[in-house]
Amino acid sequence: MYAWLIHLIPGRRWFRVLVVFAVAIAVFLLFMEVVFPWVSERMPYAEVAV
Repeated sequence: MYAWLIHLIPGRRWFRVLVVFAVAIAVFLLFMEVVFPWVSERMPYAEVAV
């Protein structure tokens, strides 16, 4: 599915796989540290009163 991404990166196959893996981890960490907390503050379930 993302074969075009691997073909864009220069180098040997193991290096390309390593770069794609590192980018995927970086995107995951960005979402966990920035995007999800920002969205969580704006969700309506944060103001629940019982």
